[in-house]
Amino acid sequence: MKEIDLNLPDSTLLYYPNFYSAEKADELFNELLNAINWKEEQIKVFGKLHWQPRLTAFYANNTNTYSYSSLKMEPNPFFLTLKKIKEDVEKIAGVSFTSCLANLYRDGKDSNGWHADDEKELGKNPIIASVSLGADRFFKFRHKKDAQLQHKLLLEHGSLLIMKDETQHFWKHQLPKTQKQVEKRINLTFRII
Repeated sequence: MKEIDLNLPDSTLLYYPNFYSAEKADELFNELLNAINWKEEQIKVFGKLHWQPRLTAFYANNTNTYSYSSLKMEPNPFFLTLKKIKEDVEKIAGVSFTSCLANLYRDGKDSNGWHADDEKELGKNPIIASVSLGADRFFKFRHKKDAQLQHKLLLEHGSLLIMKDETQHFWKHQLPKTQKQVEKRINLTFRII
């Protein structure tokens, strides 16, 4: 399997463009689109409540909740397909993940703003493994201390991105809106909580 090291300073970012074949990625996308319990949730940004510009769901093999932007997510139990994807990811990542935050981007208006996955329940140097299914979307990185230091990566259908070590301390990331006509995209972010 092809591994691309993004070689950005203060980070370990590994990208696997063909983690799943196009045929397998299509199959998983179609199944997850219907099987996941998608919800539209509100988050607090600068003291005001806003609807998230995407749908989400949270799964775990324990009862630990996940909180960000004043939203507290209660876990659903893993179902068979999601558990199998988790096991596939664990073979590459070399760790056992406990949970998965799933995101559904319905079109180009859906997005995720600048943030780092640095919530305290993720631990000091969290490892985040992100599987992309569906429409290709650009993913941006920006260094926290040097805003000129940026990188853009096209997350492809069936790909895997692993962010680990000190990455979340030094980098923010986002999935920006796009004016282009794009189809739905599912993003599965596996983590340890």
